[in-house]
Amino acid sequence: MALLTWSAADVAQGKLLKVKGMPKDSKLKLFRVLVSTHRTDYLVTNELAQEDTQAAEQESNVRWLIEQFHREANQLTGLQACQCRLARSQRNHIALALRTWTCLKRLAGQAKTTAYQLKQRLLDDYMRHELAQPTLRFA
Repeated sequence: MALLTWSAADVAQGKLLKVKGMPKDSKLKLFRVLVSTHRTDYLVTNELAQEDTQAAEQESNVRWLIEQFHREANQLTGLQACQCRLARSQRNHIALALRTWTCLKRLAGQAKTTAYQLKQRLLDDYMRHELAQPTLRFA
């Protein structure tokens, strides 16, 4: 692997790269982001028109928030577990799952905790109540 040298212009505007093994007409843009004095992150994009490292970093942060939303919606609400076959039922399931996620995020913000911790706390409270006073009694 060859070491890249970074000029001040390269740090500000990114470097255009050709990756070995990729088709001839495909190029990537590499941005170097200084996180701290001891750490450097790199962002790679195929959006060659991007000319500003700070703008690329902001766009990457927005994309990360979208990834976080998808992960939380799937893990906290059972969004991916829909077994409905009718389109209307699927839309209803998605709408209710996203409403649940919205409520969890709002309540987590109020409680100054994460949505994961809030859901776990709700489940813990439910289990304590069921163990103390079961709703279903078995003979």
